[in-house]
Amino acid sequence: MTVLYRLAADAAAIAAHFGARAGDDPWPGGTLSPGSFAPVLTMGREFVAGPRGQGQPLRMVPRLWGVPPPPSVLDGRPVLSVRNVESPFWIGNLRNSEFRCLVPASAFMEWGRADPATGRRRQHWFSCADQPLFAFAGVWKDSEVPSFALLTCEANALLREAGIARMPVLLPPDPRAWQAWLAGEWSRAEALLQPYPSGMMASV
Repeated sequence: MTVLYRLAADAAAIAAHFGARAGDDPWPGGTLSPGSFAPVLTMGREFVAGPRGQGQPLRMVPRLWGVPPPPSVLDGRPVLSVRNVESPFWIGNLRNSEFRCLVPASAFMEWGRADPATGRRRQHWFSCADQPLFAFAGVWKDSEVPSFALLTCEANALLREAGIARMPVLLPPDPRAWQAWLAGEWSRAEALLQPYPSGMMASV
């Protein structure tokens, strides 16, 4: 499970790359951990009323990484990622496109298999060779806090080699893919939940 990621770009650079309105977002660039506020790109009606539709600029807003869990979860830890898109906890948000979002990043960390010599699990950082700044597929909720989680899929060969079973969904470097995730019918959006090609990734 992804528990750290980097976003080595400031708010203005993110907005320019994705064609978004940065507003007053102060993000300077850095590393994100659970419980941190991160820039998120959305077409939904979040804090500004108004119509959604083709050609509408994306909005960049700060959201907390980690969605409060359902009441049945006793430990109360925030939910960082979505494994089961059919879960009743997620199904309504995922099928209603205004709750889908892009989560900009430049690298992410996964825990791999344990080192035989020390017994400690190894950290592995990955980036995209074909897009220094990429977008995770994300989903947001408004409950106690404005929060988001990352969509996941089966790991590609590069991550499996390191002992990692699942990975976050990295969207292709194509505005049409971003549009499909943010505003498309669920059948189109769900088709994007695929492992990113190993040949287009690098271990950093």
